[in-house]
Amino acid sequence: MKVLAPPGGTVGILGGGQLGRMLAMAAARLGIKAHVYAPEAGSPAFDVASAVTCAPYDDRAALAAFAASVSAATTEFENVPAQTLALLGESVPVRPGARAVAIAQDRMLEKDFVNRVGVPTAPYRKVDSLEDLRKALAELGAPAILKTRRFGYDGKGQVRIRAPEEAAAAFAEMKGAQAILEGFVPFSREVSLVAARGADGEIRAYDLTENRHEAGILRESRVPARGGAELSAVAADMARRILEGLDYVGVMGIEFFALGDGRLLVNEIAPRVHNTGHWTIEACAVSQFEQQIRAVAGWPLGDPSRHADATMTNLIGQEAEAWEEYARQPNTAVHLYGKAEARPGRKMGHVTRVTRI
Repeated sequence: MKVLAPPGGTVGILGGGQLGRMLAMAAARLGIKAHVYAPEAGSPAFDVASAVTCAPYDDRAALAAFAASVSAATTEFENVPAQTLALLGESVPVRPGARAVAIAQDRMLEKDFVNRVGVPTAPYRKVDSLEDLRKALAELGAPAILKTRRFGYDGKGQVRIRAPEEAAAAFAEMKGAQAILEGFVPFSREVSLVAARGADGEIRAYDLTENRHEAGILRESRVPARGGAELSAVAADMARRILEGLDYVGVMGIEFFALGDGRLLVNEIAPRVHNTGHWTIEACAVSQFEQQIRAVAGWPLGDPSRHADATMTNLIGQEAEAWEEYARQPNTAVHLYGKAEARPGRKMGHVTRVTRI
């Protein structure tokens, strides 16, 4: 396995949000420099990067200069255009690659791929018209959830359909976007797994995490998840199928529905470090952010073993203003993302509380 960025080298990060910020900080811990590329002025990751480029993702000249300055590149979120990753990939290794990101950007392609490698999901149907939606509801039944195929996150871009009579109103909310209808799943809870695959094919997975959402936004992640080693082994095998099927290099977050009968269904995959893995910073020797830098830079993957129980809580909107209160609490780590404006529903930081095993 070729080392692309040894200590003193530089990795590129596409995207300047909090995930890019924490990736840059993890790189610095390994003696690696981070060059962050993002179109938004004042991006939080710019504050901690050794170099920054503020330019659109389709600026070929800026991308060429960026590629020339780094030994390898990655992305902090899945909505960087796949064409941008493909273009960069002509000049420098990009991990994960454009194909994996393109699949994760489209819910239909994502579910088709996941099923193809033998991993189950909720039932789903493609919806391009109101007629498609009515046919899909007849096949899957109601309640069901209509989602845009692209760009939905934190509960955005989706509407619950409780009865077939709501089809027209739900379709109108899509505003012409391609959509997918997902059948109802009687899940008891949501869990997730963060796993990494190195360029040599080695796969290392963190412990299964149990999550709680409010209004479509992750509120809390707790580890260990209920269900023990058996459920974790099932999730890890599903992760292996997905990572190998994509020839993936890097960290991936995989969200599951846990059913009452013990089965797991994949809800979605995220080709990046993941909010539900933030606890790894305090509870593991090698965090998900360091693991991503290792994979991108061509280093050996680190040990994902957990040395503490942990609960991570997102700070949404104005909640981050209570930072001093959190800072006084025992066994609590405070992470603030450096965002200038605290808007409702915006993730401004998180706190992680740890308990020794």
